[in-house]
Amino acid sequence: MEYFLGIDYPTLWFLVVGLLFSGYAILEGFDYGAGMWHLFFRKDLSRRIAINAIGPLWDANQVWFIIGAGALFAGFPVMYATMLSAMYIPFMLFLMLLILRSSAIKFRNAEEMKWWRKTWDIVYFLSNLLISFLLGVVLANILQGIELGENYSYKGGVLLSFLNPYAILVGLTTVSLFLTQGAIFLLLKTEGRLFDRLSFLLKRGMIFFIISFAATSLYTLFFLPGVVDKFKEYPISFIIPVLAFLAVANVPRLVSKKKYGMALIFSSLTMAFLLMLVAVQLYPVLLPSTIDPEFNITIYNAASSQKSLGIMLTIVLIGAPLLAGYFLFLYKTFHGKVKLDDTSY
Repeated sequence: MEYFLGIDYPTLWFLVVGLLFSGYAILEGFDYGAGMWHLFFRKDLSRRIAINAIGPLWDANQVWFIIGAGALFAGFPVMYATMLSAMYIPFMLFLMLLILRSSAIKFRNAEEMKWWRKTWDIVYFLSNLLISFLLGVVLANILQGIELGENYSYKGGVLLSFLNPYAILVGLTTVSLFLTQGAIFLLLKTEGRLFDRLSFLLKRGMIFFIISFAATSLYTLFFLPGVVDKFKEYPISFIIPVLAFLAVANVPRLVSKKKYGMALIFSSLTMAFLLMLVAVQLYPVLLPSTIDPEFNITIYNAASSQKSLGIMLTIVLIGAPLLAGYFLFLYKTFHGKVKLDDTSY
């Protein structure tokens, strides 16, 4: 086993993959959230402003998902193959919805007819809603495990088995968190009557999130076996749920003071801490088996060769600053309130 800074390569790659998917959840979270508020805006102008708020960013934010999926495939090919084959239908639905969402953004304003725009408005809203829900469903099934047998073969059902009570709860919590994130982001990008409308909607979104978050947390504690074992084994890790709770509590406080920039940061930290909780709970397992722990997929039995991981980690060290610099430039260039012009969606 090879090490870098005292950490073995599979663990480092586990952190890299987790960081990439966390970046995707945070950055695309407000994109999906903005899309889910779309039908709550009554005027066509308001809907155009909301779409153009994410217009320069949404396709760039999806880079995190593409890189994350590539990193998972390169670092843990066994996990990649097993998860995608087991959850084939959810992932195909996810890809189809991504295509529909992109089409809605591009095609909505291509024609002036009301029926045309209304049709794409509905497609845009539903695709954002279902993508957010599916992301939560997939995360919940990874956390609680699926029916894996020998040779990592999937023994469960096709679709309905994934829609269990816990997955539905996590799906709804993901939707509510993205709604909150999206409303805060749009408040930073809008003004006037649309700003006032979003202020009203954000309060409803935060209530929805607090209720769903509380329900999911209670279900996790009482019905997921061994969920606190890791925290008992490593007491210092208790700081993560404490920080997550403080981040959640701080968002309404900052919103009430109209500090929307800081509220967006703390809603993003909420996502980061919650995903860190998932990582701590799973490590070193990537995908638990509900049949027998012997069939768990771990970072060690799913990893590529040590040489491959070492080469890819070198690429990460070179590429990460470039990616960070690009996104800093992108968000700095397109900060501020949205102004529509002839090139707008």
